[in-house]
Amino acid sequence: MGVLYLQILIAGDSTLVVKFGNEINEEINQRVRAFRSTVEKSKIEGILEYIPTYCTVYVFYDPLKIKTKDIIKKLNQIEEDASHTELPKPNIVEVPVAYGGENGPDISNVAEAHGITPEDVIRLHSSKEYLVYMLGFTPGFTFCGGLGDDLATPRIKNPRTKVPAGSVGIAGKQTGLYAISSPGGWQLIGRTTKRFYNPEATPPVPIKAGDYIRFVPISAEEFEAHRSDVEAADNPPASWRSEERRVGKECRS
Repeated sequence: MGVLYLQILIAGDSTLVVKFGNEINEEINQRVRAFRSTVEKSKIEGILEYIPTYCTVYVFYDPLKIKTKDIIKKLNQIEEDASHTELPKPNIVEVPVAYGGENGPDISNVAEAHGITPEDVIRLHSSKEYLVYMLGFTPGFTFCGGLGDDLATPRIKNPRTKVPAGSVGIAGKQTGLYAISSPGGWQLIGRTTKRFYNPEATPPVPIKAGDYIRFVPISAEEFEAHRSDVEAADNPPASWRSEERRVGKECRS
């Protein structure tokens, strides 16, 4: 069990950080999600946005509509109410993964770090469900906790300038996936065909904090057959391309 407490920190003239702990811990994260849900239902005038993380919630507000001391008082009251908040039943999302090879170039690093085989890495990684603690870094990037010491591995020393969309990785005791291509330093052990970011869909990300992920091994051939599904995440929507052409045309005229 992690250390549970409530601390509200001032982070500028319009931002507060509500802190519940300082580690990756399911009980702490449950409090984060309950608090965020209660803030949303409270509809406090002046609150602009709230962003949950592993163990904190960032609260952005308009200081012209609500004073700092008043919002701190309200947030303390919300924390008391949040202790009675019932969170929605989590979804369990199955994620097909082609492990190793060009889809998981670092799987040998993870295996060697623990004195096991790449096949053991696949078996262990796909043998449990992982809580999605938060989404962030890039659209749809999932941060999952619950990785055991038998797989926990530090990030690579030299981050890549481009990690392919759908890549599944390990960083310390975290596992997760890159919904779109981006730079990154996680140990890449596989790649999914499942698309985790589509700005034209509702919702654009098919998973939320509080859900669980179950990784399901598939063959490299299965991945190739559906590669286009995940790579579509890197293609801008047609509406965006039309707008780019319109703006470009106006700039040239």
